[in-house]
Amino acid sequence: MTTISIIGSGNMATAIGTRAAKHGHTIEVMSRDTAKAHALADKIGNGATAGTFGATPLGDIVIVAVPYASAVPVVAQYGDVLAGKVIIDISNTFNADATALVTPDGISGAQEIAMAAPAGAHVVKAFNTVFGHVLAQGRPLDVLIAGDDADAKASVSAFIESLGLRPLDTGDLAMAHWLEGVGPLLMGLARHGAGFNIDLGVNVSG
Repeated sequence: MTTISIIGSGNMATAIGTRAAKHGHTIEVMSRDTAKAHALADKIGNGATAGTFGATPLGDIVIVAVPYASAVPVVAQYGDVLAGKVIIDISNTFNADATALVTPDGISGAQEIAMAAPAGAHVVKAFNTVFGHVLAQGRPLDVLIAGDDADAKASVSAFIESLGLRPLDTGDLAMAHWLEGVGPLLMGLARHGAGFNIDLGVNVSG
């Protein structure tokens, strides 16, 4: 088990942090709102701490759990202290009514984060295809990932497996555009009869 740093204090930060802490990881929460960081660390428990926003994260894996509009500015603000870190981008890039992506064809939010990250940092897309409240239920789920660095993807896959989840590698970071497209797909399913207590998975037959 290892230390995981989470930048953000919303629903996904809560769901991932709580599940990770229950599976033996040490959680560091970092937020612009210091009070929210401390409150989330207290809620997570199991030794979770609140770090200083903008300071060097304690974890080798840093989860950027902020809305898409804030993700690139946050990574740029952290700057060189993220060098050598594995950055997990969980953001969804859909519009206000979750019917389309705001990123153009050929690019993804994850790739934009990678361009803002310092040399030596590796971005992996993960967790954006899972609803936070479903993740918090503690049941096994599939987590689709994408990234350019094999070692970074291996680290993220090991972390995902440690949470009782199954990582599914979809390819290089360019695939993040399509993973982000799953957001409107899930929202459409949820709104048109499936409900929000759903998850996307892959079955292998034969």
